[in-house]
Amino acid sequence: MAEPATLKLSDVLRELGMSRPAFYRMRTRGYGPRLIKLPNGQLRCRRADLDAWLTSLEETAA
Repeated sequence: MAEPATLKLSDVLRELGMSRPAFYRMRTRGYGPRLIKLPNGQLRCRRADLDAWLTSLEETAA
């Protein structure tokens, strides 16, 4: 089964191994993957945006 093009915030948190409060603290500091706010107020993250953000962390750590 193909991965979805967008991920729910709970899926992103699970993949990162991070709590929601820690994620929002990180976002407040200007870090984290780009999020999309849907008209119903829910947040989504494009798989490509999450992967690109994670790749940028690898490059920074090298």
